Amino acid sequence: MVLSDRSIKEAIEARRIIIEPFDRTCIQPASVDLHLDNKFLVFRNSRRAYIDVRKNMEDLMDLVEIDDDRPFILHPGEFVLGSTLERITLPDDLVARLEGKSSLGRIGLLIHSTAGYVDPGWRGNLTLELSNVANLPITLYRGMKIGQISFIKMTTPVDNPYGSGKIGSRYQGQTLPTASRIHEDFET
Repeated sequence: MVLSDRSIKEAIEARRIIIEPFDRTCIQPASVDLHLDNKFLVFRNSRRAYIDVRKNMEDLMDLVEIDDDRPFILHPGEFVLGSTLERITLPDDLVARLEGKSSLGRIGLLIHSTAGYVDPGWRGNLTLELSNVANLPITLYRGMKIGQISFIKMTTPVDNPYGSGKIGSRYQGQTLPTASRIHEDFET
């Protein structure tokens, strides 16, 4: 069951869902608008000839920070990691879905490739997988509405929420765009 605007307001007021910073005007009929932060992880292709999923990838990307007056330019075909301005905390009986804003999708901006699912127990800023599938560059500004998050009630609370230690949660508590940690699958 997807939470309605009324249920979202109640869950936020009860601090079951925490969104910080929070602007009440961002509540939509069945979601909450989220905003873009000012830090991006950008691939530097000259470091390696290919991506080996068995190796740590943090040296593949550089952190780029923009100020409030200067946009980040996402070129056609480019893929970068960004982050939500908001920090999200979920209880153990709700999952969330992150989706792009339709106005941005209509100009070719995708905000996630596969990471639109937010597990129960999540705490942190959400990493965005930003892609430009248009033929022209797209400007991205700090604080612009970038996506929307909806919340889905589960049948029961989970036994092992994200971050509990039993399930190998890799990104709990992240505050910046975070590079893939898939290499950890090969280390155990």
